[in-house]
Amino acid sequence: MTSGSRAASEPHAPGTKPVRAPAAEPVHSARLSRFSRGFTLIELLVVVAIIAILASLLLPSLGRAKLKARGMQCLNNQKQMSLAWRMYVEDNNDGLLFASEDPANPVTEDYTWVKGTMDFDPNNRANWDPDVGLKRSLLWPYCGKNLLIWKCPADNSMVVVNRVSKPRVRSTSMNVYLGGWGGTDGGWGRIVSDYRIFRRYSELNEVGHSLAFVFTDMREDSIDMGNFAVNMAGYPGKASAYGFWDLPGFYHGGSGSFAFADGHSEIKRWLDPRTIPPIKPGIGYPDRFNSPNNVDIAWLQDRATRPRVIR
Repeated sequence: MTSGSRAASEPHAPGTKPVRAPAAEPVHSARLSRFSRGFTLIELLVVVAIIAILASLLLPSLGRAKLKARGMQCLNNQKQMSLAWRMYVEDNNDGLLFASEDPANPVTEDYTWVKGTMDFDPNNRANWDPDVGLKRSLLWPYCGKNLLIWKCPADNSMVVVNRVSKPRVRSTSMNVYLGGWGGTDGGWGRIVSDYRIFRRYSELNEVGHSLAFVFTDMREDSIDMGNFAVNMAGYPGKASAYGFWDLPGFYHGGSGSFAFADGHSEIKRWLDPRTIPPIKPGIGYPDRFNSPNNVDIAWLQDRATRPRVIR
């Protein structure tokens, strides 16, 4: 017989009830009582503060990752456009499409790389209807009939049509010195005609196919016709005469994307704040202004054209 059995069988005094020892509280009950009371206000505030600190550390990184992803997508779009342009050139005896039509010669519109002018007029269907401009382009069958590559993914510009916001269809423009305005200087005179307007791919040897840019993304308040016009005033060596006619895009952290005649694309980070004034959504920016000693203009000029040699 065990000792426990003896204790249980011991007699007690007549007229009294047996006294039982209180049951010991299980260890796990004590633990549960401490946690079941919940968080104190101070503890909650500490948790919220920790979450806020983590968010402040992670959100900028996520923003930069998103910015970089859009930049890579834009680069890919530019590359596909330049390859479509190059395939057209090879199928058409080295001939280049016009960057814009010559308004004085409507026939040139048929050989312009894209039709239609961008603005914020809802009655201008070229802003929002790809059937009006993009699908009529001679490059349309060469670009896989892909609407997405005609616009930077970071360009969120809209035009309001009958109270409905519709995304604009294009942010890409072509170097104006590739074909010019229907093969001409567009009536601008010597400020354009003193520089080469290239009509054949082989002529770009003068700049270098890996240096001459074909396409770039423009900011929403500067894009209009299909061309991006680099003001060549002051080239080469007279930086005091520099100025803009069109403003490049800067949707990628103060940078713009470019596609080149050899088929590669790259991101260019702008160095002068005058190159990237704040965007004016919904209206055109007054983009013709002087910008002396602007190193970004020197970069653009070197990749646009060369002075015309008069023989």
